[in-house]
Amino acid sequence: MDFINKYNHPKNIRFESFKFALYEANKRGLKTFVETGCARGKKKFIFFSKINWKDGMSTMIFSDYVKYVGGNLTTCDIEKKNIKNAKKFVKSNIEFVDFVIDDSLNFLKSFSKKIDFLYLDSLDGQYKGASNHQLEEIKLAKDKLNLNSLILLDDKGSKTNLSIDYMLNNNFKIINETKEQVLFSYK
Repeated sequence: MDFINKYNHPKNIRFESFKFALYEANKRGLKTFVETGCARGKKKFIFFSKINWKDGMSTMIFSDYVKYVGGNLTTCDIEKKNIKNAKKFVKSNIEFVDFVIDDSLNFLKSFSKKIDFLYLDSLDGQYKGASNHQLEEIKLAKDKLNLNSLILLDDKGSKTNLSIDYMLNNNFKIINETKEQVLFSYK
């Protein structure tokens, strides 16, 4: 899994968390990844987007992983421009990624596959209702998770408190925690 090292950028404060999560996913043979809130990058000039390492660039990392294991990533974002940027960032792995423009709650409600790895990063933590939104996401996804799946919550503290309590009371176990993220194992 040497590909992961290209994401070890000084500004990628989520790198160690992603690295731990993906090594654990590989140990478990996880291949079906679902992400709410795609890597959107940041504006450079008027027309171009560039990598925003402070956001971690999860879609790029996950697309490299699913390519490595022969899996699939489905990423959902409510903003069309974010999906457009994410497609640019993963162009070399695009055949391993499905892109969905929708509210994450609608998307998770209708998602019909079983999920091995769930990454919840929609609705930034500074927005009112972000904690409730993430809680609703995990409630909608819970019955779609495979046994032994992993769930990675982003923006710890600003939107995870309700989710963490819910998950600890519903057979999830914390297996890694950083200042930014919390990784859970299901059952």
